[in-house]
Amino acid sequence: MNATIGKLAANRLFWPVVMLLALFAINLVAFPGFFAITIKDGHLFGSLIDILRNGAPMLIIAIGMTLVIATRGIDLSVGAICAIAGAVACSILLGSSDPSNPATVAVAIAVAVGISLLLGVWNGFLVAVLGIQPIIATLILMTAGRGVAMLITEGQILTVNSPPFKAIGSGFWVGVPIAVVIAAVVFAVAALITRRTALGLMIESVGINPEASRQAGVRARGLLFAVYTFCAFCAAIAGIILTANQTAADANNTGLFIELDAILAVVIGGTSLMGGRYSLTGTLVGALVIQTLVTTVYTVGIPPIATMVFKAAVVTVVCLLQSPATTAAFASWRRTAALRTAGKEMAA
Repeated sequence: MNATIGKLAANRLFWPVVMLLALFAINLVAFPGFFAITIKDGHLFGSLIDILRNGAPMLIIAIGMTLVIATRGIDLSVGAICAIAGAVACSILLGSSDPSNPATVAVAIAVAVGISLLLGVWNGFLVAVLGIQPIIATLILMTAGRGVAMLITEGQILTVNSPPFKAIGSGFWVGVPIAVVIAAVVFAVAALITRRTALGLMIESVGINPEASRQAGVRARGLLFAVYTFCAFCAAIAGIILTANQTAADANNTGLFIELDAILAVVIGGTSLMGGRYSLTGTLVGALVIQTLVTTVYTVGIPPIATMVFKAAVVTVVCLLQSPATTAAFASWRRTAALRTAGKEMAA
Protein backbone atom coordinates (compact mmCIF):
# COMPACT_ATOMS: atom_id res chain seq x y z
CA MET A 1 0.00 0.00 0.00
CA ASN A 2 2.76 2.45 0.99
CA ALA A 3 4.70 1.58 -2.14
CA THR A 4 1.63 2.29 -4.26
CA ILE A 5 1.12 5.68 -2.63
CA GLY A 6 4.78 6.53 -3.11
CA LYS A 7 4.60 5.56 -6.77
CA LEU A 8 1.52 7.75 -7.27
CA ALA A 9 3.15 10.67 -5.46
CA ALA A 10 6.11 10.47 -7.84
CA ASN A 11 3.79 11.25 -10.76
CA ARG A 12 3.86 14.98 -11.56
CA LEU A 13 0.06 15.05 -11.92
CA PHE A 14 -0.56 13.57 -8.47
CA TRP A 15 -0.38 16.74 -6.38
CA PRO A 16 -2.27 18.99 -8.83
CA VAL A 17 -5.10 16.42 -8.89
CA VAL A 18 -5.04 16.22 -5.08
CA MET A 19 -5.25 20.02 -4.91
CA LEU A 20 -8.16 20.04 -7.36
CA LEU A 21 -10.03 17.40 -5.35
CA ALA A 22 -9.39 19.36 -2.14
CA LEU A 23 -10.88 22.48 -3.71
CA PHE A 24 -13.89 20.46 -4.87
CA ALA A 25 -14.35 19.18 -1.30
CA ILE A 26 -14.21 22.71 0.15
CA ASN A 27 -16.83 23.88 -2.33
CA LEU A 28 -19.03 20.90 -1.58
CA VAL A 29 -18.94 21.67 2.15
CA ALA A 30 -19.65 25.39 1.59
CA PHE A 31 -22.27 24.74 -1.07
CA PRO A 32 -23.87 21.24 -0.95
CA GLY A 33 -25.28 21.63 -4.45
CA PHE A 34 -21.87 22.27 -5.97
CA PHE A 35 -21.86 19.13 -8.14
CA ALA A 36 -25.48 19.52 -9.23
CA ILE A 37 -25.97 19.99 -12.98
CA THR A 38 -29.37 21.05 -14.27
CA ILE A 39 -30.80 21.24 -17.78
CA LYS A 40 -32.77 24.32 -18.77
CA ASP A 41 -34.03 24.80 -22.30
CA GLY A 42 -31.69 22.00 -23.37
CA HIS A 43 -28.61 23.73 -21.91
CA LEU A 44 -26.38 22.55 -19.07
CA PHE A 45 -26.06 24.75 -15.98
CA GLY A 46 -24.25 24.36 -12.67
CA SER A 47 -21.11 25.29 -10.77
CA LEU A 48 -18.97 22.77 -12.66
CA ILE A 49 -20.24 24.11 -15.98
CA ASP A 50 -19.45 27.65 -14.84
CA ILE A 51 -15.89 26.60 -13.96
CA LEU A 52 -15.40 25.09 -17.40
CA ARG A 53 -16.93 28.07 -19.23
CA ASN A 54 -15.12 30.76 -17.23
CA GLY A 55 -11.83 28.87 -17.38
CA ALA A 56 -11.98 28.17 -21.12
CA PRO A 57 -10.15 31.34 -22.29
CA MET A 58 -7.36 30.84 -19.76
CA LEU A 59 -7.02 27.17 -20.71
CA ILE A 60 -6.75 28.04 -24.40
CA ILE A 61 -3.94 30.49 -23.70
CA ALA A 62 -2.27 28.03 -21.32
CA ILE A 63 -2.14 25.45 -24.12
CA GLY A 64 -0.13 27.82 -26.31
CA MET A 65 1.94 28.92 -23.32
CA THR A 66 2.84 25.29 -22.58
CA LEU A 67 4.49 24.87 -25.96
CA VAL A 68 6.33 28.18 -25.64
CA ILE A 69 7.63 27.30 -22.17
CA ALA A 70 8.65 23.86 -23.45
CA THR A 71 11.08 25.64 -25.79
CA ARG A 72 12.57 27.44 -22.77
CA GLY A 73 10.64 30.61 -23.58
CA ILE A 74 7.80 32.69 -22.18
CA ASP A 75 5.09 34.88 -23.71
CA LEU A 76 3.96 37.85 -21.62
CA SER A 77 2.09 39.47 -24.49
CA VAL A 78 -0.93 37.15 -24.63
CA GLY A 79 -3.14 39.46 -22.54
CA ALA A 80 -2.38 42.39 -24.85
CA ILE A 81 -3.10 40.22 -27.89
CA CYS A 82 -6.46 39.32 -26.33
CA ALA A 83 -7.29 43.03 -26.08
CA ILE A 84 -6.15 43.73 -29.65
CA ALA A 85 -8.15 40.82 -31.10
CA GLY A 86 -11.29 41.93 -29.27
CA ALA A 87 -10.79 45.55 -30.32
CA VAL A 88 -10.31 44.64 -33.98
CA ALA A 89 -13.36 42.35 -34.06
CA CYS A 90 -15.65 44.90 -32.40
CA SER A 91 -14.38 47.75 -34.59
CA ILE A 92 -15.22 45.80 -37.73
CA LEU A 93 -18.66 44.85 -36.41
CA LEU A 94 -19.47 48.44 -35.45
CA GLY A 95 -18.29 49.68 -38.82
CA SER A 96 -20.48 47.25 -40.75
CA SER A 97 -24.06 47.86 -41.82
CA ASP A 98 -25.26 44.50 -40.49
CA PRO A 99 -23.29 43.31 -37.42
CA SER A 100 -25.80 40.51 -36.87
CA ASN A 101 -24.90 38.85 -40.15
CA PRO A 102 -22.90 35.64 -39.49
CA ALA A 103 -20.71 36.40 -42.53
CA THR A 104 -19.77 39.78 -41.06
CA VAL A 105 -18.95 38.13 -37.73
CA ALA A 106 -16.80 35.55 -39.54
CA VAL A 107 -14.89 38.32 -41.36
CA ALA A 108 -14.36 40.22 -38.09
CA ILE A 109 -13.01 37.12 -36.36
CA ALA A 110 -10.80 36.20 -39.32
CA VAL A 111 -9.23 39.67 -39.45
CA ALA A 112 -8.70 39.70 -35.67
CA VAL A 113 -7.04 36.29 -35.76
CA GLY A 114 -4.94 37.26 -38.79
CA ILE A 115 -3.57 40.37 -37.07
CA SER A 116 -2.85 38.32 -33.95
CA LEU A 117 -0.91 35.79 -36.02
CA LEU A 118 1.26 38.62 -37.33
CA LEU A 119 1.93 39.67 -33.74
CA GLY A 120 2.97 36.09 -32.97
CA VAL A 121 5.32 36.14 -35.95
CA TRP A 122 6.77 39.39 -34.58
CA ASN A 123 7.46 37.73 -31.22
CA GLY A 124 9.02 34.77 -33.01
CA PHE A 125 11.20 37.11 -35.08
CA LEU A 126 12.52 38.88 -31.98
CA VAL A 127 13.30 35.58 -30.23
CA ALA A 128 14.43 33.33 -33.09
CA VAL A 129 16.14 35.78 -35.43
CA LEU A 130 17.37 38.65 -33.27
CA GLY A 131 18.09 36.40 -30.31
CA ILE A 132 16.35 38.63 -27.75
CA GLN A 133 15.47 36.95 -24.47
CA PRO A 134 11.81 35.79 -24.66
CA ILE A 135 10.78 37.63 -21.50
CA ILE A 136 12.10 40.91 -22.95
CA ALA A 137 10.86 40.28 -26.49
CA THR A 138 7.29 39.61 -25.38
CA LEU A 139 7.39 42.34 -22.72
CA ILE A 140 7.69 44.83 -25.59
CA LEU A 141 4.34 43.77 -27.03
CA MET A 142 2.83 43.39 -23.55
CA THR A 143 3.64 47.04 -22.89
CA ALA A 144 2.72 48.44 -26.29
CA GLY A 145 -0.15 46.07 -27.12
CA ARG A 146 -2.77 47.66 -24.90
CA GLY A 147 -1.78 51.04 -26.29
CA VAL A 148 -2.44 49.66 -29.77
CA ALA A 149 -5.82 48.34 -28.60
CA MET A 150 -6.61 51.77 -27.14
CA LEU A 151 -5.78 53.36 -30.49
CA ILE A 152 -8.08 50.93 -32.29
CA THR A 153 -10.96 51.67 -29.90
CA GLU A 154 -10.04 55.38 -29.67
CA GLY A 155 -9.99 55.06 -25.91
CA GLN A 156 -13.64 53.97 -25.75
CA ILE A 157 -15.38 50.77 -24.69
CA LEU A 158 -16.91 49.50 -27.93
CA THR A 159 -20.26 47.84 -27.31
CA VAL A 160 -21.71 45.71 -30.09
CA ASN A 161 -25.15 44.24 -30.63
CA SER A 162 -24.56 41.04 -32.55
CA PRO A 163 -26.27 37.83 -31.40
CA PRO A 164 -23.98 35.54 -33.47
CA PHE A 165 -20.91 37.22 -31.96
CA LYS A 166 -22.35 37.11 -28.43
CA ALA A 167 -23.04 33.38 -28.83
CA ILE A 168 -19.31 32.69 -29.04
CA GLY A 169 -18.86 33.81 -25.45
CA SER A 170 -22.16 32.91 -23.82
CA GLY A 171 -23.99 30.62 -26.26
CA PHE A 172 -24.44 26.85 -26.25
CA TRP A 173 -23.93 24.05 -28.73
CA VAL A 174 -25.73 20.76 -28.07
CA GLY A 175 -26.27 21.96 -24.49
CA VAL A 176 -22.58 22.67 -23.86
CA PRO A 177 -21.18 26.23 -23.69
CA ILE A 178 -19.56 27.15 -27.00
CA ALA A 179 -16.50 28.47 -25.17
CA VAL A 180 -15.96 25.02 -23.64
CA VAL A 181 -16.34 23.36 -27.05
CA ILE A 182 -13.76 25.71 -28.57
CA ALA A 183 -11.33 25.02 -25.70
CA ALA A 184 -11.82 21.27 -26.12
CA VAL A 185 -11.13 21.50 -29.87
CA VAL A 186 -7.95 23.57 -29.35
CA PHE A 187 -6.75 21.13 -26.69
CA ALA A 188 -7.48 18.08 -28.85
CA VAL A 189 -5.78 19.56 -31.93
CA ALA A 190 -2.69 20.60 -29.95
CA ALA A 191 -2.47 17.17 -28.32
CA LEU A 192 -2.85 15.30 -31.60
CA ILE A 193 -0.31 17.42 -33.46
CA THR A 194 2.34 17.38 -30.73
CA ARG A 195 1.90 13.84 -29.43
CA ARG A 196 0.97 11.93 -32.58
CA THR A 197 3.74 13.46 -34.68
CA ALA A 198 7.41 14.23 -34.14
CA LEU A 199 6.62 17.90 -33.45
CA GLY A 200 6.30 17.38 -29.70
CA LEU A 201 9.65 15.61 -29.52
CA MET A 202 11.31 18.41 -31.50
CA ILE A 203 9.83 21.04 -29.18
CA GLU A 204 11.21 19.18 -26.18
CA SER A 205 14.62 18.78 -27.81
CA VAL A 206 14.87 22.52 -28.51
CA GLY A 207 13.91 23.25 -24.91
CA ILE A 208 16.46 20.82 -23.48
CA ASN A 209 19.42 21.70 -25.71
CA PRO A 210 18.92 24.07 -28.67
CA GLU A 211 22.45 23.57 -30.04
CA ALA A 212 22.30 19.78 -29.89
CA SER A 213 18.88 19.76 -31.53
CA ARG A 214 20.19 22.04 -34.30
CA GLN A 215 23.08 19.68 -34.96
CA ALA A 216 20.60 16.81 -35.05
CA GLY A 217 18.75 18.50 -37.90
CA VAL A 218 15.93 20.22 -35.99
CA ARG A 219 15.14 23.64 -37.43
CA ALA A 220 14.92 25.46 -34.12
CA ARG A 221 14.30 28.87 -35.68
CA GLY A 222 11.24 27.73 -37.60
CA LEU A 223 10.00 25.84 -34.56
CA LEU A 224 10.21 28.97 -32.40
CA PHE A 225 8.28 30.92 -35.03
CA ALA A 226 5.62 28.20 -34.96
CA VAL A 227 5.13 28.04 -31.19
CA TYR A 228 4.99 31.82 -30.71
CA THR A 229 2.56 32.15 -33.62
CA PHE A 230 0.40 29.37 -32.20
CA CYS A 231 0.45 31.02 -28.78
CA ALA A 232 -0.73 34.28 -30.39
CA PHE A 233 -3.48 32.34 -32.16
CA CYS A 234 -4.63 30.92 -28.82
CA ALA A 235 -4.59 34.41 -27.31
CA ALA A 236 -6.71 35.73 -30.19
CA ILE A 237 -9.31 32.99 -29.75
CA ALA A 238 -9.41 33.62 -26.00
CA GLY A 239 -9.71 37.38 -26.56
CA ILE A 240 -12.64 36.90 -28.92
CA ILE A 241 -14.40 34.67 -26.37
CA LEU A 242 -13.85 37.21 -23.58
CA THR A 243 -15.00 40.11 -25.75
CA ALA A 244 -18.03 38.21 -27.04
CA ASN A 245 -19.04 37.28 -23.50
CA GLN A 246 -19.03 40.98 -22.56
CA THR A 247 -20.35 42.07 -25.98
CA ALA A 248 -17.84 44.89 -25.66
CA ALA A 249 -14.16 45.58 -26.36
CA ASP A 250 -12.41 46.99 -23.30
CA ALA A 251 -8.77 47.64 -24.18
CA ASN A 252 -7.81 48.23 -20.56
CA ASN A 253 -9.35 45.14 -18.99
CA THR A 254 -9.79 42.40 -21.60
CA GLY A 255 -7.28 39.67 -20.79
CA LEU A 256 -5.74 41.68 -17.95
CA PHE A 257 -3.27 39.44 -16.03
CA ILE A 258 -4.47 36.37 -17.94
CA GLU A 259 -0.86 35.69 -18.92
CA LEU A 260 -0.05 35.18 -15.23
CA ASP A 261 -2.92 32.73 -14.76
CA ALA A 262 -1.81 30.83 -17.86
CA ILE A 263 1.76 30.58 -16.60
CA LEU A 264 0.52 29.44 -13.18
CA ALA A 265 -1.61 26.75 -14.84
CA VAL A 266 1.38 25.50 -16.83
CA VAL A 267 3.63 25.44 -13.75
CA ILE A 268 1.02 23.69 -11.59
CA GLY A 269 0.63 21.12 -14.38
CA GLY A 270 4.27 20.12 -14.00
CA THR A 271 5.88 21.75 -17.04
CA SER A 272 9.30 23.10 -16.14
CA LEU A 273 10.12 26.76 -16.85
CA MET A 274 13.59 25.50 -17.78
CA GLY A 275 12.14 23.96 -20.94
CA GLY A 276 12.04 20.40 -22.18
CA ARG A 277 9.34 17.97 -21.14
CA TYR A 278 5.82 19.32 -20.96
CA SER A 279 2.33 18.03 -20.24
CA LEU A 280 -0.82 19.34 -21.90
CA THR A 281 -2.89 17.16 -19.58
CA GLY A 282 -1.09 18.73 -16.64
CA THR A 283 -1.88 22.17 -18.04
CA LEU A 284 -5.56 21.21 -18.24
CA VAL A 285 -5.51 20.16 -14.58
CA GLY A 286 -3.62 23.34 -13.66
CA ALA A 287 -6.19 25.52 -15.42
CA LEU A 288 -8.99 23.73 -13.58
CA VAL A 289 -7.17 24.29 -10.28
CA ILE A 290 -6.81 28.03 -10.94
CA GLN A 291 -10.43 28.51 -12.03
CA THR A 292 -11.79 26.31 -9.23
CA LEU A 293 -9.74 28.32 -6.75
CA VAL A 294 -11.36 31.53 -8.02
CA THR A 295 -14.79 29.92 -7.68
CA THR A 296 -13.92 28.73 -4.17
CA VAL A 297 -12.98 32.26 -3.12
CA TYR A 298 -16.44 33.46 -4.12
CA THR A 299 -18.22 30.41 -2.70
CA VAL A 300 -16.79 30.64 0.83
CA GLY A 301 -17.24 34.41 0.98
CA ILE A 302 -13.60 35.51 0.84
CA PRO A 303 -13.14 39.05 -0.59
CA PRO A 304 -12.23 38.73 -4.30
CA ILE A 305 -9.27 41.08 -3.77
CA ALA A 306 -7.56 38.23 -1.88
CA THR A 307 -7.72 35.87 -4.88
CA MET A 308 -4.13 36.55 -5.93
CA VAL A 309 -2.91 35.68 -2.43
CA PHE A 310 -4.64 32.30 -2.55
CA LYS A 311 -3.32 31.66 -6.07
CA ALA A 312 0.20 32.31 -4.82
CA ALA A 313 -0.34 29.98 -1.87
CA VAL A 314 -1.64 27.16 -4.08
CA VAL A 315 1.22 27.51 -6.55
CA THR A 316 3.75 27.56 -3.71
CA VAL A 317 2.34 24.40 -2.13
CA VAL A 318 2.12 22.50 -5.42
CA CYS A 319 5.63 23.54 -6.49
CA LEU A 320 7.06 22.48 -3.13
CA LEU A 321 5.34 19.11 -3.42
CA GLN A 322 6.68 18.73 -6.98
CA SER A 323 10.22 19.81 -6.04
CA PRO A 324 13.16 17.42 -6.55
CA ALA A 325 13.67 17.16 -2.78
CA THR A 326 10.07 16.05 -2.20
CA THR A 327 10.22 13.65 -5.15
CA ALA A 328 13.44 12.14 -3.80
CA ALA A 329 11.87 11.79 -0.34
CA PHE A 330 8.89 9.90 -1.75
CA ALA A 331 11.21 7.73 -3.86
CA SER A 332 13.18 6.87 -0.74
CA TRP A 333 9.97 6.11 1.12
CA ARG A 334 8.83 3.87 -1.73
CA ARG A 335 12.12 1.94 -1.70
CA THR A 336 11.95 1.53 2.08
CA ALA A 337 8.36 0.33 1.88
CA ALA A 338 9.29 -2.18 -0.84
CA LEU A 339 12.19 -3.52 1.26
CA ARG A 340 9.95 -3.91 4.30
CA THR A 341 7.36 -5.76 2.26
CA ALA A 342 10.03 -8.05 0.81
CA GLY A 343 11.42 -8.67 4.31
CA LYS A 344 8.00 -9.62 5.67
CA GLU A 345 7.43 -12.00 2.75
CA MET A 346 10.80 -13.69 3.34
CA ALA A 347 10.10 -13.97 7.06
CA ALA A 348 6.76 -15.56 6.34
